[in-house]
Amino acid sequence: IVAIPTLASTYVLEAFMIPFLIWGLAAMSLNIMLGYAGQLSLGHGGFMAVGAYAAYNFATRIPDLNLIVCFLLAGLVTAAVGVFFGLPSLRIKGFYLAVATLAAQFIIEFVISSFPWFAGDNMMGAVDTPAIVLFGWQVDETVERYYFVLGFVVVLTLLCKNMVRSSIGRSWMAIRDMDVAAEVIGIRPLQTKLIAFGVSSFLAGIAGALYAFVYLKACDITSFDLFQSFNILFMVILGGLGSLMGSYLGAAFVMMLPIVLNLLTTTFLGGTGHSDFIANAEHMVYGGLIMFFLIVEPYGLARMWTTTKEKLRLWPFPH
Repeated sequence: IVAIPTLASTYVLEAFMIPFLIWGLAAMSLNIMLGYAGQLSLGHGGFMAVGAYAAYNFATRIPDLNLIVCFLLAGLVTAAVGVFFGLPSLRIKGFYLAVATLAAQFIIEFVISSFPWFAGDNMMGAVDTPAIVLFGWQVDETVERYYFVLGFVVVLTLLCKNMVRSSIGRSWMAIRDMDVAAEVIGIRPLQTKLIAFGVSSFLAGIAGALYAFVYLKACDITSFDLFQSFNILFMVILGGLGSLMGSYLGAAFVMMLPIVLNLLTTTFLGGTGHSDFIANAEHMVYGGLIMFFLIVEPYGLARMWTTTKEKLRLWPFPH
C-alpha cells in the first residue's frame, strides 16, 4: 500500500485509493459495533457527517489548532453523539435498535440542515473545507493527501486490532454471542455497549472528516445521507462480520463493483447509453450478493480469503 503511489497514476489515487481507504475506515467503524459487539447501526452516515462538520468548525473557528488535533477532537465529539444515541441499547436490541440508530441518521441530518451555524452560517449547508496544513506544510498534492489518509488508517487499524484482542474486545464478543450469560459472568452490558458505540462513532467521525477534507474538499450534508449508511453496512456484510480485514475487502469490492459492471455492459451491450441499466443492475447485484453471503458464507470475503490461503498452503497434498 505504501508503494502504490509509485505504481499508480494520479487518477487511480484520487478516484479509487483515497476513497477506498476512507470507506474501509468507515466500514471498520461499523464492524466494531456490529461484527464485534453485535449492535446494528443504520446511522453511520450521520456519524460521519458529525465528524466532518465538527472538524470543519474546529479548523475554521480555531485556525491555530493543528488539523490532526481538529480531527481527533471531531472524533471525540462524534463519540459523544454516538454514546448518546447508544443509551437505548440496554433496553432494546436487534430490529428496534436499528430503528433507533436510523432515527439518529434523520435527526443528525435535520439538525445540520436546519442550523446554518454548523456550516459557517451558510444557509445552503454546504461549504468548502479549509486547506490541509500540517506544521506549516500544505498538503495539496494527490500523493501527499494519499499518505495523509494512509497514516490515519494504519494507526487506527492497529489500535482497533489490539483493542479487539484485549479484554474490551472479549467483552464485546461475549455481549454479541449471549448478553445474559455475559452479564452473569460479570460483564456490564451498558458500559460495554456504550464503549462500542463510542469507539465506533469515533472512527466514523474521523472517516467523515477525512472524506470531507481530503476527498470532497467540502462539507455537504447530502454526501452523508441514508444511502451512505446502507453502503457502509453492505461493505461490512460482504467483507465479513467480525473481521477488520473484511472491512477493507468489502470496501474494495463495493467500489470495484460499478467499474466491473460498467466494463461488462460496455463489452456485451456495446457503447454507452446504458447508465440506467447499470444503476439498476448495481442494486440488483448488491441484493443478490448480500443474500448469497448471508446464506452461503456469513463471514464474507474475509473467511473466503482465509479458506483459500489454507487450501493453497496445503496444496497439492490436502491430506
